[in-house]
Amino acid sequence: MVIPKLGRSPSIRDRVEDTLSAHRNELVALLSRYVAQGNGILQPHHLIDELDNIVGDDVGRQKLSDGPFGQILKSAQEAIVLPPFVAIAVRPRPGVWEYVRVNVYELSVDQLSVSEYLHFKEELVDGMFNDYYVLELDLEPFNATFPRPNRSSSIGNGVQFLNRHLSSIMFRNKESLEPLLDFLRAHKHKGHVMMLNDRIQSISRLQSALVKAEDHLTKLPPEAPFGEFEYEFQGMGFERGWGDTAQRVLEMIHLLLDILQAPDPSTLEKFLGRIPMVFNVVILSPHGYFGQANVLGLPDTGGQVVYILDQVRALESEMFLRIQKQGLDVTPRILIVTRLIPDAKGTTCNQRLERVSGTEHTHILRVPFRTEKGILRKWISRFDVWPYLETFAEDAASEIAAELQGIPDLIIGNYSDGNLVASLLASKLGVTQCTIAHALEKTKYPDSDIYWKKFDDKYHFSCQFTADLIAMNNADFIITSTYQEIAGTSLPKTVAPWYYEVKNTVGQYESHTAFTLPGLYRVVHGIDVFDPKFNIVSPGADMCIYFPFSEVEKRLTALHGSIEKLLYDPEQNEEHIGMLNDRLKPIIFSMARLDHVKNISGLVECYAKNAKLRELANLVVVAGYNNVKKSNDREEIVEIEKMHELMKNYDLQGQFRWISAQTNRARNGELYRYIADTKGIFVQPAFYEAFGLTVVEAMTCGLPTFATCHGGPAEIIEPGVSGFNIDPYHPDQVAAVMVDFFEKCKEDPSYWNKISDGGLQRIYERYTWKIYSERLMTLAGVYGFWKYVSKLERRETRRYLEMFYILKFRDLAKSVPLAIDDQH
Repeated sequence: MVIPKLGRSPSIRDRVEDTLSAHRNELVALLSRYVAQGNGILQPHHLIDELDNIVGDDVGRQKLSDGPFGQILKSAQEAIVLPPFVAIAVRPRPGVWEYVRVNVYELSVDQLSVSEYLHFKEELVDGMFNDYYVLELDLEPFNATFPRPNRSSSIGNGVQFLNRHLSSIMFRNKESLEPLLDFLRAHKHKGHVMMLNDRIQSISRLQSALVKAEDHLTKLPPEAPFGEFEYEFQGMGFERGWGDTAQRVLEMIHLLLDILQAPDPSTLEKFLGRIPMVFNVVILSPHGYFGQANVLGLPDTGGQVVYILDQVRALESEMFLRIQKQGLDVTPRILIVTRLIPDAKGTTCNQRLERVSGTEHTHILRVPFRTEKGILRKWISRFDVWPYLETFAEDAASEIAAELQGIPDLIIGNYSDGNLVASLLASKLGVTQCTIAHALEKTKYPDSDIYWKKFDDKYHFSCQFTADLIAMNNADFIITSTYQEIAGTSLPKTVAPWYYEVKNTVGQYESHTAFTLPGLYRVVHGIDVFDPKFNIVSPGADMCIYFPFSEVEKRLTALHGSIEKLLYDPEQNEEHIGMLNDRLKPIIFSMARLDHVKNISGLVECYAKNAKLRELANLVVVAGYNNVKKSNDREEIVEIEKMHELMKNYDLQGQFRWISAQTNRARNGELYRYIADTKGIFVQPAFYEAFGLTVVEAMTCGLPTFATCHGGPAEIIEPGVSGFNIDPYHPDQVAAVMVDFFEKCKEDPSYWNKISDGGLQRIYERYTWKIYSERLMTLAGVYGFWKYVSKLERRETRRYLEMFYILKFRDLAKSVPLAIDDQH
């Protein structure tokens, strides 16, 4: 038997040089076409498209396409053209990058470092320059010894990796278990000792006490309350926190005995998840109008507000349940810290404290934006908040301390502004920090890094990208809704087998691995997507509001009159315009903010241009305002004008209804179900969607859903089983998919039910708030433990980030103009 030789995989440079040898003519023709386009950035589709246009015989072209260079192009994310050079950024798999540059005139090939590639890219903006002393941000040296997985399929499963790592360390010897003992002994809440008291000073003493406790508990009825054996337990060295009954305490003792004898990851996670650690939680979400009524659809106010309100209800319920099972008499508190807006536009955003409905001890705590000139009264865009956040964080710290009479156990940031404030507070208070991005703007706006100066007056991305880097590196753990949010695609087969290698796009976090803001700084290692801080924890929909249309006894039929008025009332006003003449047709329905990325106007245009689709179904959208004068949002105004043009140019009267943003969630839930009654569909046409909460809402109501393939919905939906993925960049294909669906439903009415049922099954398996809150509490426990026992609080990284914040971010924030209140 011949044993094959093991050799290293050829580098990207090797592959290009091999192709130059084997297919010189075709490769030179292709690269010359790139160079002929002049200075610029070529996107992946440009690189592939040019393959079909090269001059030469079909066989040679096919060999080039199928060969090593063809594979490089399929993995390429961009090419920088500066004649005679073409530099290509290649991503063989998520989180792994290589850079190569070809001189087309001399046919020479260079492998480039990250820094060299970014330097070359900067010449697009600055031309040739020889300043080698550019500020470079490189966080890799701080993480060099930090444990991390190396398989792309492990990305987003950080807690599982950490548990494996921790349990393997604990298995070495008894001394390795000492940090666990210290951790259990350190537990206190408001001065009250929990878990272990001073009687237990060593691992051997702990083991013997556990065996003694086990023997005592087996003689008691399983339901015996902790109070009945508390005195005996204290004598053995145990305090409250193990459980509320003999059975639960015994389960905890068995888990700990198993860990002490033979640690394994799942037992460790289960045990840590049951230790009482989190009683007070602070959630940061400064921008927009954060309230419970009359806010949805207002500028910068949408899915994030819904997400957080649903999150805290589920989280409080889970905290109550855990505290009860732990046998403790503690009241959990959750504070949602947001901005107080004096000019509240009919909302409660000018109230300091507001209890969240459906909870007992969760409140919205509002803190104003202020400067030396006083409190800012009006709403400002999320892109303009940067100069206010440092003072906001200081004021919020005082308000939080007053409300909680102490410090929180966990701080959760949301979006760029909330995550920056969470970083400032967590560093100040020494508290575990969780980051939730929702959407990182860098991936939404192509080339917004290299050409940041073009965007900065309007969006201030230099502040935002800097804040994002600080927050994601400062966080103890990061929650994302999807794998793509971290590392894009191709998705590992374990995440979405139906989507494997269909697309090759960069993740939101991955896009912060290496980039440049010419003239400001260059990021050569900003974030590592293999970092075990990343965890995928998908949210759900509030099942009190969103439930299947088939659950007739729960249906809100009292709202049908107002829903029918929204859909069919002939009056044209600021709430609804357009008409639906044929009420027997199914309805294509969409609901989103009215901005460029959400692409509602793109859906309207797609529908308007397809005569067959217009014949088969009506279109109804709920989005923004229909009157330009009502909006003060720059993007929304552009979209409003575009919508009116489409209605006029395509004569949509009789087939299209535009309803202004609706803030009544209960009615919105019933509206989904009403659309389902018409055998309609829900469409989410965004150019990019980080997760897709409306997708989950629609599917939870049993409405067949067609959603963008760019972002989270690609993981939520199994095409043809639980819905359909659509590509908004190809609207003709989107229309064709919808036409095909409606025609199939006409031929076989059960087909609609099949997709509806498939969507519901998918939701129940993966996307509920119950699953989410259980996971979040377990993560808080595991990372709290990891932070304590490892003594690796990433202190060096945080000091580096502090310097970056003070020397860079502060000046950038000061450059953002302060808002001026309207004169009353």
